[in-house]
Amino acid sequence: MEKKACLIIGAGDDTGAAIARAFAAEGMIVCLARRRRHADALEALAQSIRDQGGKAVACPTDARDEEEMAALVDRIEAEIAPLEVAVFNIGANVRFGIRETTARVYRKVWEMAAFAGFLMGRETARVMTPRRKGTIIFTGATASVRGSAGFSAFAGAKFALRALAQSMARELGPQNIHVAHVVIDGAIDSNFIRENFPDVDQRRADDAILNPDAIAANYVMLHNQPRTAWTHELDLRPWKETW
Repeated sequence: MEKKACLIIGAGDDTGAAIARAFAAEGMIVCLARRRRHADALEALAQSIRDQGGKAVACPTDARDEEEMAALVDRIEAEIAPLEVAVFNIGANVRFGIRETTARVYRKVWEMAAFAGFLMGRETARVMTPRRKGTIIFTGATASVRGSAGFSAFAGAKFALRALAQSMARELGPQNIHVAHVVIDGAIDSNFIRENFPDVDQRRADDAILNPDAIAANYVMLHNQPRTAWTHELDLRPWKETW
């Protein structure tokens, strides 16, 4: 089989891990990126994928650093496989009232959820475009389309990421690069939710919480779509979610 690489920026313990497993099951070599302080968890995820017969490489990286992102993409292309899929999955969800939102918080959230997305998008487009082949997926949130009280920093960054995805889709679509934006609207069955929401077991029993594996299946679907019917924006929410 032809070797293909899938880059996951924000390969966390829940959604990012599920996306990585799903693309590994498609036969791709998944390249898992997360900040260096999570290097041990990143390697553990890579090993778990290898234990299941998949191929995975841990790539600790600061996605906000321009030189590191360029070097990561170059490394994947030179040492691993041609990059066919790139997923930007950094969250950066914080809640502060506008009077309590410091410049440092706002800037950091923007760097994580918007600027890092730009760097990934630019660098992956750089190598995909000459081949006229590839898929770039950005993970959005409710805050991508609606700013709520207390989420000025998060919504500002996610709005910017959505605009980036739209601009890239219009520019790169005619070059056979599929750019998609996924609005995740609702609580995800994750460590954070399990630790902070006492009703998580009931939500899970009612299918009223987003399952990471179900999210991941939709990302694979987006990649496998025929170009005669590409989806740019997909919203995912539990059946009981109000919207």
